[in-house]
Amino acid sequence: MEVTNVTEYQAIAKEKLPKMVYDYYASGAEDQWTLEENRNAFSRILFRPRILIDVSKIDMTTTILGFKLSMPIMIAPTAMQKMAHPDGEYATARAASAAGTIMTLSSWATSSVEEVASTGPGIRFFQLYVYKDRNVVAQLVRRAERAGFKAIALTVDTPRLGRREADIKNRFTLPPFLTLKNFEGLDLGKMDEANDSGLASYVAGQIDRTLSWKVYIYIYFFTKMSVLAHYKKAYLWGLDFLGLGRHGVSTVSSLEPIVYRSLRSSL
Repeated sequence: MEVTNVTEYQAIAKEKLPKMVYDYYASGAEDQWTLEENRNAFSRILFRPRILIDVSKIDMTTTILGFKLSMPIMIAPTAMQKMAHPDGEYATARAASAAGTIMTLSSWATSSVEEVASTGPGIRFFQLYVYKDRNVVAQLVRRAERAGFKAIALTVDTPRLGRREADIKNRFTLPPFLTLKNFEGLDLGKMDEANDSGLASYVAGQIDRTLSWKVYIYIYFFTKMSVLAHYKKAYLWGLDFLGLGRHGVSTVSSLEPIVYRSLRSSL
């Protein structure tokens, strides 16, 4: 099948992937209201064309944290990519490098930071969940820095995982031939089966529910990497980058679309 529009990838994925895997990637929290509102909000963004402008040479390059990108598009963290294809995060890393943009590797990747770094040169950020065991957090950050990653993207909306109904119905768990590779050797790389969602049980058992802005101070003690944060309050803590993502639609329902929050944060 020849793909001519990015929206076609979802139909292909639904046809090729096991239902549990597809639903994990495609679904949001609860009734998925916020997921739908995000799509609707983006569809309402309009472009204002500039007419009679020389377009023989077009430059889409930009910079993020001083790194030059070929375009104002980055690859957001996506967990457990080898559920979709054996190359998983390796392929994403190579594609990002070839495209001249940044890949953000998920903490819950099925390839480790070292393995992704071994695919070749590239600008890479590391997405971080804050575990109850802060020694685990420190190890992950230090390993990412040693592997050449340039920034930490801290996820702050998952001290409690949202009620992901598709995962509950599917009894979601990581396939037995895969592990969360960044946690091998820490007895945290496997996801046990549960009566509802194995992911929900994993988060409830491992992720720190006391998470607050103070965690940024903790991270700054042992890394020279930039730390990406969410929302206006980030400026008060002297953080390096203000980032807003759609991760919340997978975790929390009844949120306003991210486009509106982005606009408000820039005012």
